[in-house]
Amino acid sequence: MNHASKRAIMTFLFTIALFSTWHALTGVGIPELRDYVYDQMSEQSSYVSEEVAEIKREPEEKNWPVQAMGSLTDQQGQLDPSLGISDYPSKQVEATGYTAGVESTGKKEGDPGYGITYSGVPVQRDVYSTIAADPEVFPIGTILFVPDYGFAVVADTGSAIEGDIIDLYYETVDDVFDQWGKQEVEVYVIEEGDGTLDEEKVEQLNERYDAVG
Repeated sequence: MNHASKRAIMTFLFTIALFSTWHALTGVGIPELRDYVYDQMSEQSSYVSEEVAEIKREPEEKNWPVQAMGSLTDQQGQLDPSLGISDYPSKQVEATGYTAGVESTGKKEGDPGYGITYSGVPVQRDVYSTIAADPEVFPIGTILFVPDYGFAVVADTGSAIEGDIIDLYYETVDDVFDQWGKQEVEVYVIEEGDGTLDEEKVEQLNERYDAVG
């Protein structure tokens, strides 16, 4: 008899001895033991399936922004598809740039209302910048994503801003010409406004970025 055969016989005898001892101590036979193991496996499998289903039901949360301005698009200005921004409603608009100065608003520093938007929020170029739009198209408080500009909050209006036109705030005239000028662009509506906006809301948006970034 070769070594493999001897090993198989020893294993068989050991298994019989093990189950005989089990039966003597517990009174549970092999069929009952088999059923018990099967029931435990089924119960565990059902539990795992429920856990997986629960995970799948959890809603996916989106935190904006997840990256700093400038990294949301590639070198060709195309949206990073991993951000999911392209899943939001979009609209083709004509986008121009403006400043708080006399060349755009007719006001100089020191004038009442200088740098204050229609909503009462001061103009700012930040992660979420203030922009002007036609409130019939984009109500005050609407959050947009503008490729190559970043996130924007509609805070202002203007006599020349009617229809599908938006005006992007920049700090200086040079910034307007060097960084934007006048472009046709597809903007994405992240959140539609309710016609109101205050400084606290804008601060919260930028603080949310600071927490993520």
